[in-house]
Amino acid sequence: MNSRHPRNPALRPARGARALWPGLALCLAITALAAGVQAVEEEAFGHPYVEALVVAILGGMALRTAWQPSERFAAGIAFGAKQLLEVAVTLLGASVSLGALVASGPALLTGIVGTVLLSILASLLLGRLLGLPARMSILIACGNAICGNSAIAAVAPVIGADGRDVAASIAFTAVVGVLVVLGLPLFVPLAGLSEHQYGVLAGLCVYAVPQVLAATVPIGLAATQIGTLVKLVRVLMLGPVVVALSFVAPRLSPEGGATDQRSARPGLGKLVPWFILGFLALASLRSLGLVPDAALPPLARIATMLTIVSMAALGLGVDVRGLAQVGGRVTLVVTGSLAVLIAVSLVLIRVLHLS
Repeated sequence: MNSRHPRNPALRPARGARALWPGLALCLAITALAAGVQAVEEEAFGHPYVEALVVAILGGMALRTAWQPSERFAAGIAFGAKQLLEVAVTLLGASVSLGALVASGPALLTGIVGTVLLSILASLLLGRLLGLPARMSILIACGNAICGNSAIAAVAPVIGADGRDVAASIAFTAVVGVLVVLGLPLFVPLAGLSEHQYGVLAGLCVYAVPQVLAATVPIGLAATQIGTLVKLVRVLMLGPVVVALSFVAPRLSPEGGATDQRSARPGLGKLVPWFILGFLALASLRSLGLVPDAALPPLARIATMLTIVSMAALGLGVDVRGLAQVGGRVTLVVTGSLAVLIAVSLVLIRVLHLS
């Protein structure tokens, strides 16, 4: 028996936890810098013009572009960008009442579904007009219309997408997703949007559920609440869309030697991630009065801090130079379909007379 190499399963979690610390420490350092910048802004101007969430994203992107973190940082950065984000979104549910969405009426729910479907159709049309392969067009359409990388990852095996198409779609979505988070608040003064209206816009246009936090927290709590709820409805459309594509996939012609993967359908966990269920569970408990008011402030602070750390991790995963590695046609399709999505969302807000 070799005592120098014990095979004790209890030691594996500890080793895994140690592997996370280098990357998490890097994210925490960026978070501390972001919090410091916000504190200086508050001291100088009375309120921050650039929130810590945004500073964390920019700081992570700047560092990632100038320096490639080694493999020892990878596990912690990935953990921060995924698991911590998911926990933050789950905790946010405790401060949200589902009545806010119900009070908006069936018109808003119908508008969300219609906006998603129209965005998918517009993206497919643009892709085909510009000569993109059918599968590539579908990936971009679903990524733009539903939830970015998560939608691309769920749809790819269903339609048998080529790995290079998946990589290009995700690479561009990562960069554009951050740009949307940074630029979308400009529509508040430009379009004269209220907090509620901006929340609807962010929920309809921001790619990932956690990124809604970064796009709406600087605007206000009302924007964050309605934006998250609208986004959750949008994400839940991934299930029906994937099911529909599973029937369409056999009709797609082979491209680039892609193999037929029409039977590879993702499970329930792919269609409805655990953090969405957690968010809805906490929101339901809050709506029923089962979450005490005294617990809300600390939960909100924890969620905010985890989100800032996660934004730093997301920034560290985006190399701006990667934008040059995707084709011009992909750039035109993604930006064009995003413009259509924003335009349709603004029209929806005006048509429904949301205040």
